[in-house]
Amino acid sequence: MRYQGLIMDFGGVLTTRMQLNSRAFERAEGLAHGAYTAALCNHPDGVRVYADLEVGRATQTDWNNVIGGILGIDPTDLMRRALAHLELEPEIVTAVRQARTTGARVAMLSNSFGSSPFDPYDHLGVYDLIDVAVLSETEGVRKPDPRIYRRALTALGLPASTCVFVDDQEANLPPAQALGIHTVHHSTDPTTTAAHLTGLFSPPGPPTPHPDPAA
Repeated sequence: MRYQGLIMDFGGVLTTRMQLNSRAFERAEGLAHGAYTAALCNHPDGVRVYADLEVGRATQTDWNNVIGGILGIDPTDLMRRALAHLELEPEIVTAVRQARTTGARVAMLSNSFGSSPFDPYDHLGVYDLIDVAVLSETEGVRKPDPRIYRRALTALGLPASTCVFVDDQEANLPPAQALGIHTVHHSTDPTTTAAHLTGLFSPPGPPTPHPDPAA
């Protein structure tokens, strides 16, 4: 099977692990271990504002103020500080670039961190790696809603059966599978995921020579 489209998650796939970034942020801000994750995932106001940010019902500034208030820290430009330790994952970037050399089109499909006043995608140079960006903030729906996967396919202009989707959250994979997209679960090992993608998007080899019947 020759795949023509590659759909990549952002945080924890195109980038280094989100957990490592969160721990570094906590150390930089003098927060207790796990405080940031708890604010995002356990505090009702934090959960609500993050969900609203992802689908464009809240601004990044709203998120900054709510999360800053929960943590008791300065909310000014908080998203920038919260993602300051996030970097592109070199092996995954190499695999994405190799896929593009085969003619594959690449989409980023991300539940958004917001893009103003801080655009993490532009900051890390992601737009130079991809052909299209499908962000939940602008789409008004987030993974794992099946609609956002369909919109990624539309943006790529490709049928599902010719595309590969990579995400670090297993819950985000079944809707893509249901559409006929080949899915890859990226856990914590970029080397394994990169090798898998390289195999899926290897350039076609030379044609197999046929024996000369006259020989």
